[in-house]
Amino acid sequence: MKRKIPVDTAQKYKIPTSLTDFQLSMYIHLIEWKWKYITTQPGKHGGRHYDAIIPKEFLEKGYPLYPPIIKEMEKHHFKKHKYFGHMASSQAACINLFTPILIQKDVAERILPKINRRFKSLATGYLEDGFQFEYWDESNPLNDHNDAAGTDSDIAIAYFDTNDELCLWLIEHKLTENEFTTCGGFRSKRNAKKELCKKGSSVLEDSMDCYYTYRCGYKYWEITNKSKLYNFSGHTGRCPFLGGENQLWRNQLLANAIQNKGVFKKVHFSVVHHPDNTDLQNTMNNYSHLLEDQSLFSSFPSREIITAAQLEDNEKIKIWAKWYSGLYRV
Repeated sequence: MKRKIPVDTAQKYKIPTSLTDFQLSMYIHLIEWKWKYITTQPGKHGGRHYDAIIPKEFLEKGYPLYPPIIKEMEKHHFKKHKYFGHMASSQAACINLFTPILIQKDVAERILPKINRRFKSLATGYLEDGFQFEYWDESNPLNDHNDAAGTDSDIAIAYFDTNDELCLWLIEHKLTENEFTTCGGFRSKRNAKKELCKKGSSVLEDSMDCYYTYRCGYKYWEITNKSKLYNFSGHTGRCPFLGGENQLWRNQLLANAIQNKGVFKKVHFSVVHHPDNTDLQNTMNNYSHLLEDQSLFSSFPSREIITAAQLEDNEKIKIWAKWYSGLYRV
């Protein structure tokens, strides 16, 4: 739960006026790290200065990315998030977490099987040398991609599993967020039928009652009903995907749609999160209980990757693991 930050803290740091306890502790840590290793200058957003935002001149130098991968990232095509220059950017943290491993195939093939038991080898002939940030299928199977919106995965990793079958791993990364993205249809000012969203049985019985369907033409419910991914028996109350479960639902539907195209034998969806961020757990638990097959979704803390990396007999990886652990307090 967010609460107003203490007066003495507000006097020392230029930060938002209300944060969760975890967010506050991380913001202070990230700001102190920025002051020590980048600059003490604040960045600007909405006409205000914030200590956790990196000034433009330092963004142009590649921050907040891990310096040894800055050149590598020029090869990859992805759209930076609006707040990429924030020290708490989940997108930047995701790139910093996975890129150093994935650009060394042998390292990836030692570390990632400890997280995903089906992982055998990186499929470098697919995506961008085996992985891609902000991934979405360009055939637009959910019919929700446009210049302003659309479901994508923070990172997709192509791999061959223990049966030598080509598979895809979609991963959503969360750093300090206290919730996943909630339903945009319910939040829309154009939605004049929000009472239907609060009555879940209505949407479950007729998906045309969902704003995503009747107004946007998205295929979320069409895929949901065809896939039989979920068990809604006994569900009462509001739409099951009104809250943070909405983002997990959309990513799961993307995984299902990609798998049905047949290129990848299996497509799995995971969430990786900061080990001290417990705010997301209830939503993940609620979401998992909706699935008919709970093995289709998993979550793990970023510490598991760092711990595995620290055991590597590879000096570059050890240096990176120490850097990442120090920056993100893992």
